[in-house]
Amino acid sequence: MSGEQDSVAGARTKKNGAAAGNGAGHRRLVIVESPTKARKIAPYLGGGYVVESSVGHIRDLPRGAADVPAQYKGEAWARLGVDVDNGFKALYVVTPDKKSKVTELKGLLKDVDELYLATDPDREGEAIAWHLLETLKPKVPVRRMVFHEVTEQAIRAAADSTRELDADLVDAQETRRILDRLYGYEVSPVLWKKVMPKLSAGRVQSVATRIVVERERERMRFTSASYWDISATMDAGEEASPRNFPARLVAVDGARLATGRDFGSDGQLKASNHEVRVLAEADARRLADALKQRDFKVASVEEKPYTRKPYAPFMTSTLQQEAGRKMRFTSERTMRIAQKLYENGYITYMRTDSTTLSESAISAARSQATQLYGKEYVSPTPRQYTRKVKNAQEAHEAIRPSGEVFRTPGQVAGELDTDEFRLYEMIWQRTIASQMADAKGTTMSVRIVGNATSGEECTFAASGRTITFAGFLKAYVEAVDTETGGEADDKQSRLPVLEKDQALTAAELSPDGHTTSPPARYSEPSLVSKLEELGIGRPSTYASIIKTIQDRGYVWKKGAALVPSWVAFAVIGLMERHFERLVDYDFTAGMEDELDRIAAGDEQRAQWLSKFYFGGDMGVDGSIGRLGGLKKLVEGSVEDIDAREINSIPLFSDENGHTVVVRVGRYGPYLEREVDGNSQRANLPEDLPPDELTQEIAEKLFATPQEGRTLGTDPVSGHEIVAKEGRFGPYVTEVLPEIEIPEDATAAQKKAAKAKAPKPRTGSLFKSMDIETITLDDALKLLSLPRVVGKDPESGDEITAQNGRYGPYLKKGTDSRSLSTEDQLFSITLDEALKIYAEPKQRGRSATAKPPLKELGDDPVSGKPMVVKDGRFGPYVTDGEYNATLRKGDEIESLTAERAAELLAEKRAKGPAPKRKAPARKPASTTAKTVKAGTTKKAAAAKSTTAKRSSSTATKAK
Repeated sequence: MSGEQDSVAGARTKKNGAAAGNGAGHRRLVIVESPTKARKIAPYLGGGYVVESSVGHIRDLPRGAADVPAQYKGEAWARLGVDVDNGFKALYVVTPDKKSKVTELKGLLKDVDELYLATDPDREGEAIAWHLLETLKPKVPVRRMVFHEVTEQAIRAAADSTRELDADLVDAQETRRILDRLYGYEVSPVLWKKVMPKLSAGRVQSVATRIVVERERERMRFTSASYWDISATMDAGEEASPRNFPARLVAVDGARLATGRDFGSDGQLKASNHEVRVLAEADARRLADALKQRDFKVASVEEKPYTRKPYAPFMTSTLQQEAGRKMRFTSERTMRIAQKLYENGYITYMRTDSTTLSESAISAARSQATQLYGKEYVSPTPRQYTRKVKNAQEAHEAIRPSGEVFRTPGQVAGELDTDEFRLYEMIWQRTIASQMADAKGTTMSVRIVGNATSGEECTFAASGRTITFAGFLKAYVEAVDTETGGEADDKQSRLPVLEKDQALTAAELSPDGHTTSPPARYSEPSLVSKLEELGIGRPSTYASIIKTIQDRGYVWKKGAALVPSWVAFAVIGLMERHFERLVDYDFTAGMEDELDRIAAGDEQRAQWLSKFYFGGDMGVDGSIGRLGGLKKLVEGSVEDIDAREINSIPLFSDENGHTVVVRVGRYGPYLEREVDGNSQRANLPEDLPPDELTQEIAEKLFATPQEGRTLGTDPVSGHEIVAKEGRFGPYVTEVLPEIEIPEDATAAQKKAAKAKAPKPRTGSLFKSMDIETITLDDALKLLSLPRVVGKDPESGDEITAQNGRYGPYLKKGTDSRSLSTEDQLFSITLDEALKIYAEPKQRGRSATAKPPLKELGDDPVSGKPMVVKDGRFGPYVTDGEYNATLRKGDEIESLTAERAAELLAEKRAKGPAPKRKAPARKPASTTAKTVKAGTTKKAAAAKSTTAKRSSSTATKAK
C-alpha cells in the first residue's frame, strides 16, 4: 500500500476485544456491507451499538475520465487511475452513488466512541474495511470485527474478540485490483483497434474464454468414427433372480472389440490400440444371426467388495458445480441465493476454499445424523477433510448450516422461498452426510462365452453393483454429469448368482451401432471445475467471470452449454499469437501463487507490480516480467498485428479447393471465400454454433446472395422486388433507381440529395413465410401495407390495417386496436373493423391475450404455470408475475422448464423496473414575486436546516 500503509498501521489496535472503554454510555458504530446483515445483527449487539451498512464498496479506481478529479486530469497516468511512476499508488474516488452514504457514515461517527469494521472475512472484505478507514478518517479507535456466520453467539463473540486490520490481505487485494486495471487498460485498446470497438480483456476472463474456445476448436476438428457390437439379454433359468440380465459382446476369437475410447479425435484408432478389432455392421449382423439358438456358459465370475467414502462439505466451487448439476442454477444465481442465506443467518460464509468443519459443527452434524438415521449410520470417528484446491487460501470453514445446532430443512421451510430452501436443504444434507459412515457394497464382473455357427468364439461381458449398506448415501447422493457418461453413486444393477461353467441361453441378441462423440461443450458447472483444476482465479470470482464473458458477447448459451462467439475466436487468436503468456494456463495459475505471497507478507506490492509492468526478475522463465514487462509487450506488438489475419478464421476447403473463412467485421461475422479472384460473402446467422457450421451449411449460405433473392418486377412501379436477410429477420423491399447527383456537388449537397431521395418500401415477412419460398405475389401484398380498410361513417376517419413492430393492428386517427392474426391485415372488412372499434378499448393484461407458444409447467418459486408468449420484443417466458425475454441460443422448441425457471429467477432477482420520476413541477410565479428576496432565502435556508435535522434524526434512529 506504499504511503497508505501508514494509515493501516496507525489504525491497528491490540487484540484486546471490546473490553476497553466498556463503560456506561459507550457507543460503537459497526459497519457491514449489506443492509440485510445490518438489520440482522443489530438486535444481537444491543443498545450500545449503531449498525449501518456501506452497501458494498464505497470507492474504486475511476471508471472514466469524468471520474478523475480535476487536479489529476493532466497527469499522464490519469487514464489508468494508477501512478505507475510513483510506487503504483492508486487513485481511488468515491463512486457518485455512494457520496451520500459516506456523508451519512461520517455523521454517525461524530456520535460514537469506537468504530467496528465488520465487513466480510475474506480478502475483499478486508479491502472494503480499509477503504472505509481511508475515506471516513475516524478520530476514534478502530477495530476489525470478523465473523463467519450471522448468529447471536458468533456476533457477540466477534464483538468481544476484535483484531487489527490485516495490511497484507489489503495489499494482496489492492494488488489484484491494480493488476486487473493495468491488464485491462493496456490490452483492451489493442482489441478495439485490431478486432472491434468496446471489447475487453481481463486477467481471468480472457483465460476462461480461451478454455471455451479451445473446446469448440476440438469439436470443430473432431471426426466421428463408427463401430458395432451386439447387446444380449441372457437367461439364467427359472430359479435365478433376476432371471434375465444384460450383457454385451466384447471380444471375438480373443480379439478385443473396439469401443469409443479406442478412437482418436481424427476418427482413427489410436496408435496403441491397433490390435483391437473394429466390428463392422455386416459382421455384427452375421454374428448375431450365427449365435441364435446357441448355448452359452459362464467363463469367469469375479466378485469384489467396494467402499465409497462421503463427499467433503461444500466450498464455493463445489457448491456452484452441484447446484448447477442438481438444480440447473447458474453460478451467479447460486451465489446470490447463498449470499441471502448467509446474511439472514442460515449458513456460514459462502466464499471459501476450505472443506474443514469446526469441532462444534462436526458435533452438530454427528448428533443430527444419529438422531435421523441411527448410530450405525454415523462414522466411528469424526471426519475432517483436507483441501485439495490448487492455490487454496483463506482457510475459513466449509459452507454449512449456521449455529451450534443445525436447523433441519423442515424447521426453516416456512421462512425461505423455494430457491433458498432447495439450496439450504442441499447444504444441510451434504454437511450431515460428511460425518456419516462409508457406503458398502459388492461389484460383480462376469464373462460369458458362446460359439457361433460360423466357428467364432464370442465373449460377452456383464457387470453388476449391489449396495449392501447405504451409509452416507441415505442422506445425500451427488449429482452426475450425464453428458460425460457419469453414473450416480446409489445406482444398483443386480446380477443373479452365477458360477463358472454355468449354462446360459440368449433370450435376445441385437446388433448395435455406435458413433464416437466430440467432447461435450462446457456448462457452467464443468467450466468452474476446469478453472479450479487449473488453479485459475478464485472460487469467489467464478460466478462474476462466467457472467462477464457472457455479457461481453464472448460466450452465449445454447441450453446449458457455453458456446463461444466468432468474436471470441478472433480475440483469443490475437492473444495466443501476440500475448501468449497472458492467456497461458500455467502462467495465470502461477500468478495466483505470487499474489498469495503478497497476502502472506513475503512479497512487496509495489516492487512486484513494477516488475510485472516495466519488467524485472520475477516469476518463472518466460514470465511477463522477464519478457520486459506488460507495457513493453503491448507497445512492441501493436504494429506487428495484422488485423485482417487476426479476424480471419479458416474453416475448411470447399469441393473446388477454395478456402472458406469466417471474417469478423465491425458489424459482425460473415463467411468469405475467393472464387476466380472475386470475393464471395455470406451472412452468418447469430445463433449458429461454430462447430455446426459445416460445408453443406456454408454452401447454402453462399447460395443466398447478399443483395437478396430476386422475386420479380412490380407490374405497377416497374421496380425490382427482392427478399433479403436482415439483422432483425427476413424482409422484402424494392430496388429504386439510383438518384443522379452532379459530379461537382459538395459532400453536404450529396448528403442532402440522398436525404431527399424517396425511400424504398419494405415489409417484414410473416412468421408463416420463408425467405426461400416467398413469391412475388406475397411480397407485393406485404409492400401494399398499410391497407386502407375504409372510413368510419360517423367520424369520417380513415381506418387502416398495418403491420407494426408489436404485431398487426388497426389505426383510426390516434386510436389503434390489435389484430389477432397477420392474415387479418388483408382480409378484415370495414364492418369487422367497426365492430372492433365499437368494443371498449382494452389495455395491458385486460386485453385479449394470444395463446401461449409453449407451456412448461409450474415455476418452482411462484408455483404458477410458466408459458412462452410472443411479445413486442420477441418471445418471452412468464409466470404471470415476471416476464423474462428469451436470450440468444434459447429456442422455443427446445426450451426446458429448468431454463425457463432460471430466466425468471434472474429477472426476479433484479426486482421490478424503477418507476419513472414525475416531471419537476413548475415553480409558482405570481405570489412569489411579491416576496422580498431576502425573505425567500431565509425561508429556503430554514427548510434546508429542517430537512437536515430530520434526516439526521432518522439516521441516528437506525
